[in-house]
Amino acid sequence: MLERFGLALMHRMDPEEAHGLALAGLRAGLGPRTGPVTSARLRCRVAGLDLPNPVGLAAGFDKNATALAPLARAGFGFVEVGAATPRPQPGNPKPRLFRLGEDRAAINRFGFNNDGMAAIAARLATRPAGAVVGLNLGANKDSDDRPADFARVLACCGPHVDFATVNVSSPNTTALRDLQGKAALTALLAGVMQARAGLSRPIPVFLKIAPDLSGSEIADIAEVALASGIAGIIATNTTQARDGLRSRHRNEAGGLSGAPLFERSTGVLAQLSHLTKGQLPLIGVGGVDSAEAAYAKIRAGASAVQLYTALVYGGLSLVGGIARGLDDLLARDGFSSVAEAVGTGRDDWL
Repeated sequence: MLERFGLALMHRMDPEEAHGLALAGLRAGLGPRTGPVTSARLRCRVAGLDLPNPVGLAAGFDKNATALAPLARAGFGFVEVGAATPRPQPGNPKPRLFRLGEDRAAINRFGFNNDGMAAIAARLATRPAGAVVGLNLGANKDSDDRPADFARVLACCGPHVDFATVNVSSPNTTALRDLQGKAALTALLAGVMQARAGLSRPIPVFLKIAPDLSGSEIADIAEVALASGIAGIIATNTTQARDGLRSRHRNEAGGLSGAPLFERSTGVLAQLSHLTKGQLPLIGVGGVDSAEAAYAKIRAGASAVQLYTALVYGGLSLVGGIARGLDDLLARDGFSSVAEAVGTGRDDWL
């Protein structure tokens, strides 16, 4: 009841102010404190990471790594913060975040607003023990060498995280998505993997891709990913599509996330699963707002899932509910582990 009251109150506020209030509330001690929901069935190993459950927090909620301890207690199996860029930047002008309540969705055009890699690295250095924490890597808007930016952030922050994600799929930094092209992506990932090799503890590196890709572009990404040595792919970021939306904010510029993204992102996930033939773990993102949605992503080919926008409508208690519901669904269908279910429903999406 308290959470429902808090959500109703925040929905009367400007969305970005409400987001800041949610982070402040977490730092003040509000929110779940149960720790990760886990069981023998939910525990899984993804790209060398031992997860108590496969339900993670997507990047963007805690951009500056200011709420690591409370998020580690909130039920997630893993947490991704950022995106971090080499230098601090304010992002795009406000307003830049819009709720689409009728669609259970959001549109953002933040533009990688963050405190910069040095400040974020300092916070990550004091991260809570035992939690699995990753960092989303970004590039400065005014950089004259964006590929090098990703490697710089990894070199700075890599010693303090368990995994890193190369984010070339945000629609809110001009021409960033151009780096998903085959030649550009090959060169970018080579630089990032060189920076990873320089870490005293090399960590898994994931690539986060857009949902707005053609079949041939997805095939190129799969080929590059398999050849590059990265640990896996996160599918997907937000979309620029606006099909079927009802909210008055539907035509705002930016990336659309939430329930309307589910079909599109899961289709891309299934294609990647087919193309990579299980050689790379995939993390499914986009429209995960229930145990059933998480289970569908896993059966489409995901080894783990992430969510963010669903928290706007369901609160943090949703996380534990999804994990427990996922455990029940796996048991119902006779799976003794998450890994056994991965890809078993992929053909339904192809």
